Amino acid sequence: MSAEPRAPTVPGPDPEPRKPKVKFPTRACDCHARVFGPQSRYAYVPDAAYIPPDARIDDYVGMLRAIGCERGVLVQPSIYGTDNSLLLDTLRSDVFTLRGVVVIESTTSDMELQQMHHLGVRGVRVNLASETPGPTIEHAQSLGPRLKALGWHMQFHIDLNKMPAALNKLAKLPINVVIDHFGRLPAADGVQSPAFQGLLRLLRAENCWAKLMGPYFVSDQAPDFPDVAPLAKAMVAAAPDRLVWGTDWPHPGAGEMMPNDGALADMLAQWVPDDKQRRKILVDNPARLYGF
Repeated sequence: MSAEPRAPTVPGPDPEPRKPKVKFPTRACDCHARVFGPQSRYAYVPDAAYIPPDARIDDYVGMLRAIGCERGVLVQPSIYGTDNSLLLDTLRSDVFTLRGVVVIESTTSDMELQQMHHLGVRGVRVNLASETPGPTIEHAQSLGPRLKALGWHMQFHIDLNKMPAALNKLAKLPINVVIDHFGRLPAADGVQSPAFQGLLRLLRAENCWAKLMGPYFVSDQAPDFPDVAPLAKAMVAAAPDRLVWGTDWPHPGAGEMMPNDGALADMLAQWVPDDKQRRKILVDNPARLYGF
């Protein structure tokens, strides 16, 4: 008998995403989103840091079509631990052009990795910033060579202010590395802060990428987050060919700063006003990173 569903502790996304003012190019990709639920089938880990309302694939696809994305990337949420069942089932359903980023154990077999690859998985996430326990950077070091053989990357959710020594470890990983959420570095500290300058140095390495996403993780200046723009622009200057963009739908970390996804799309146009560079971030770079 399944456990009683737990009540949500975070709000759901804006149900009416608006059309962006700046049209996305053909084959644009949202490179960071999650799906949740139902709890009766896909249980959260007992010590989950949050409980979201259900956020189903049909709702996600509806949002993508509203903002003009033709591709998406689903990322394994920390609250499912290493049980990737929902993500893999969603890829298997073939309802949209999707790729996946999973969370795995060091004991995951090569056969299991191959099966995930066949479904569209192209990376492994290591969450070092969540309150929910998970893999460590040492875990990442041991997995790197196996994942590189598949052409995968490793994505890191990390607070670089709390783990400054991690920069050197990340730079030495023998695989493409992707940093999300601006390294959790407060926008108020500015581009010249030592921690953000360290992130820029990391991004100048040929194997280091980043996602422009989740402004509410680094700023409280909702809804436009103007203090995030200098960070984004500095990252574009440092790694124009190794940046991708994501909505972070359904935004479980946004809380009271819940954005409209159309507004996030317009924010990208403000961060990256050049059409050709924005096309790289939305189309060309994701195609290389995720193998579309």
